[in-house]
Amino acid sequence: LISDAGTLKRVDYSYLKSSNTPAFFALKTSDQNISDASGVKVTFDSEVYDVGSGFDLSNNKFVVPSNEDGKYILYGGCQMEANGASELDNSIVYIYKNGSIVSQYENNPTSNPGRAVNCTWSDSFDLSAADYIEMYAYIDDTSGSPTVIGNARHRTFIGGYKLIGV
Repeated sequence: LISDAGTLKRVDYSYLKSSNTPAFFALKTSDQNISDASGVKVTFDSEVYDVGSGFDLSNNKFVVPSNEDGKYILYGGCQMEANGASELDNSIVYIYKNGSIVSQYENNPTSNPGRAVNCTWSDSFDLSAADYIEMYAYIDDTSGSPTVIGNARHRTFIGGYKLIGV
């Protein structure tokens, strides 16, 4: 109940509550062998949650649902590994919006090369209905046979949610 100049009025709670939807979290649960020194779209095979049905698992991308324009926080992580006895020369995660690179996160181990790196990222985006976001991995290793690691322990993932009241 609320008071409007002394007159009590009833307001439906559904008009007052708010939530950060759409919201999603997807995982890669199996390894993905990729071509050396080329950007390859990361494939996801499991959704932990997808409130608002914005994550398109079959096409590995988040698509903003109708009437859900706004500001979004998106985040992810990618474990990249060199195979065998090779070492990583460079590893980059690219975030694409509508088919074009909008963000780049690099973990360059050249000063202390190793076999695996984790590259995590987060960013805010102004998105409109039907805009889509994809995650790509670029791995350059000395043997030429790198892998994006996937398992149930969240080594490679993508998630996000719409901000409310912004």
